[in-house]
Amino acid sequence: MNQQTIRNLTLFDLLARSWKRPSPIADVRFSADGTAVAFSGTDGSIAIAPTTDAEPPEQRIRVSVDLGQTTIRPRKNPPAPITAAAIRNDGDAPLAAFRKTGFVCGDATGAVLGLTCTGEVEETLFRTEAGPVIAVDHSGQTGITIATDGDHLYLSRASGDKTRYGRGPGSHIEALAISPDGSQVAASFADGLSIWNLDGATAALHEIALPSRPHCLQWKADGKALACSLEGGGFGLVDLQRGCVERFPDFPASVRSLSWSNPADAFVASGAFRIAAWSSHASQKSEDRAALVTGRAGLVLVDAVAAHPRKALVAAGYANGQIVVAEIGARDEMLVRSAGGVVTALAWSADGAHLALGDASGTAAIITFPHQMFK
Repeated sequence: MNQQTIRNLTLFDLLARSWKRPSPIADVRFSADGTAVAFSGTDGSIAIAPTTDAEPPEQRIRVSVDLGQTTIRPRKNPPAPITAAAIRNDGDAPLAAFRKTGFVCGDATGAVLGLTCTGEVEETLFRTEAGPVIAVDHSGQTGITIATDGDHLYLSRASGDKTRYGRGPGSHIEALAISPDGSQVAASFADGLSIWNLDGATAALHEIALPSRPHCLQWKADGKALACSLEGGGFGLVDLQRGCVERFPDFPASVRSLSWSNPADAFVASGAFRIAAWSSHASQKSEDRAALVTGRAGLVLVDAVAAHPRKALVAAGYANGQIVVAEIGARDEMLVRSAGGVVTALAWSADGAHLALGDASGTAAIITFPHQMFK
């Protein structure tokens, strides 16, 4: 009986530490040093777990002497309880990595809060003026922290200087993102993007028109391009050097998740019945951009994607709870989880050893992969 049970265990059962939260998970973020993961729930709580595994997979792997077969034994003990903090009561708290080990979030009163890796509120960084914090971000490169209350962008520098930018009441800023080098800030507005180029104490504003309101802003690593999902359907690829916008409109569902892959020189998107991927390179004609067939087509929508930071791989989460890892540009997939709640968030640690996930049933999990799994 025990042997049969072990054979039926999935990779998720063997590799993941999971916790059941009281509400769906809206966002997942790793700390800058990769030692902790924060899960933002729709009930306004933020739960934080360490990435250190008391029973790492390497310690549970066995190779039989006679056949050379590799197996992994199940965990002996359940994971340690997750630490949680109540941040707000009007919805999920916007979340980002902060400094080296902590996180930054926003509450319903307009306070931008710094959290420790154990979930304690360490400090109030600054406050917005027009109500609840809608979005936050932080640059480890420059020490800049940004937030919005929907009307203005608030920027706090490592020196302590704070500045307010924006278009004023009615701007309806919903999404923010700092470029990887910390030199630019992107913010959504009704039908476009505002890009602030930061130079010392000044910020030059450049606005880009889009077919509809952008969401889910994702910078390319070199800061030369930006991908954003569009309220009207599909997503847009903004080339900041060429000053043009390339639109990808033909998706059967909303694009809720986008990710750039540096190892594959590609970008991937959710919202289709398979992992949607394209090469980052484009000719003068956008229709000539190479689509990269990735994973297998099916009857269930991809709801979340996350490109591996060091290998040409992508993790994808589906509406039926399934999670797979696939090589970008190849059809083969590795099934990690076969079922569960709708996958709402995926994120890799910077070293690619851990995949964090959240789903609509309240499952928060960290999957730790053995080093030899992705050779």
